[in-house]
Amino acid sequence: MIITGSTILITGGSSGIGFALAKKFLSLGNKVIITGRNQGKLDRIKANFPNIITFKGDVSDRSSLDDLIVFIEQQHAEINILINNAAVQYNYDFISEPDLTYKIDYEVAVNIKAPMTLTGLLLPLLLKNKNSAIVNVSSGLFIAPKQSAAVYCASKSALHSFTKTLRYQLEDTSVKVFEIIPSLVDTPMTTGRGKSKIKPEELVAEFMKSFEKDRFEIYIGKTKLLKFIHRLSPKMSDKIMKTT
Repeated sequence: MIITGSTILITGGSSGIGFALAKKFLSLGNKVIITGRNQGKLDRIKANFPNIITFKGDVSDRSSLDDLIVFIEQQHAEINILINNAAVQYNYDFISEPDLTYKIDYEVAVNIKAPMTLTGLLLPLLLKNKNSAIVNVSSGLFIAPKQSAAVYCASKSALHSFTKTLRYQLEDTSVKVFEIIPSLVDTPMTTGRGKSKIKPEELVAEFMKSFEKDRFEIYIGKTKLLKFIHRLSPKMSDKIMKTT
């Protein structure tokens, strides 16, 4: 991939991994568009990075996604890179969670339905433009799930499978399909969870090297080791991750 001169849409770009990616791509001379739900965060980012283009919206809401598509088609039709980064993780027990159906619906909408929908709706533009790519941010938890996040882990397994099959479907086109498979990253979503987190900037630095070299499945941090352990002994990887 050529990593300069692109127009890039990053969902969930106002914090964490998305924001780190936005800053890096901006520094390389790309046009960067980020989405986020919090207008205050977007305004602060705009004040500090005037060249970043912001769009307020909730990717779990179809009308908001439709507004985003219209915004891109009308104002940034040269888009050639889509990064599906937005995600939500709730930790809960199916037996005792009082808001069970709400949490299921929201995680599925953000983590699975939104990236699939955005990908499908933006493909006509991506197919038309040069140096195009789709980047999905999944998780090492698709390899071995943890006990406390059943829907999140399932959603990342689904996203991993979707990414692979999409790559198959687009292999005879000019659109490349990448997957970022990180270990635990120090973001607002992971506050109070786990140890030995990597910084978003570390993830981005490693991702960019692989992105530029067209390495389509990009394992980052301890997911490299987890992949190796799972290959040798799936039971061992399950035991390691069950209570993380």
